[in-house]
Amino acid sequence: MKIIPTNGIYNFQEIPGSTCWYWCCDYASGDLYEAQELFESRHPVNSNRLLLIRYPEGEVVEPIRGEAGQYFGSPAWEDGKVYILMVDFPRKTISLFRYDHDLGETTLTAEIPLGAVKDCYNLMLAQSPLMMIRQGAENDFQVVWPEKADFALENTESFTCREGELLYFSRWYEDPDYREEVVVRHFPNGEIRELIPGVLMEMPDGQKWILG
Repeated sequence: MKIIPTNGIYNFQEIPGSTCWYWCCDYASGDLYEAQELFESRHPVNSNRLLLIRYPEGEVVEPIRGEAGQYFGSPAWEDGKVYILMVDFPRKTISLFRYDHDLGETTLTAEIPLGAVKDCYNLMLAQSPLMMIRQGAENDFQVVWPEKADFALENTESFTCREGELLYFSRWYEDPDYREEVVVRHFPNGEIRELIPGVLMEMPDGQKWILG
């Protein structure tokens, strides 16, 4: 049995697409959107802590130690590296960092102004390829980095994944029985290309399965 020191942070989960990395964080000021609300209301924002845990060794890594006013989102896995989303509210920036475990290095990959998004509601990293997206409460879907796209979704539609020029979304109905379908949209205009009855699942190795 291994004892893994996570400083009281227990909510670890697998980074999608990776078979060897898990992540966990505390919620010192709520989630990313709640932290933004606190900052804009002139309340102090304590940075959350983001930990990476390597399987099977159980090694714990903290690639970046946040400062006051900085807040982390969920990490992503792409091309054998871990990518980390961080918002710096005082500087009004959104930063993307790449953690290379083999080199033991964390480097800044991209930085965009916070004003590029309406707010941080459902601001996250997604793939593939790696991109930064936002799905707002107003059912507007945005890709904000490295390319740009902006189009409307249906009320019960939510982003799942991307493969090349196709974006996959999940949509549910109650009419009156509950059912789900996969909505395939074209990037970047959001045009619907296909509707597939069923549920899309991402497997631990990155495979995509549609259960219909």
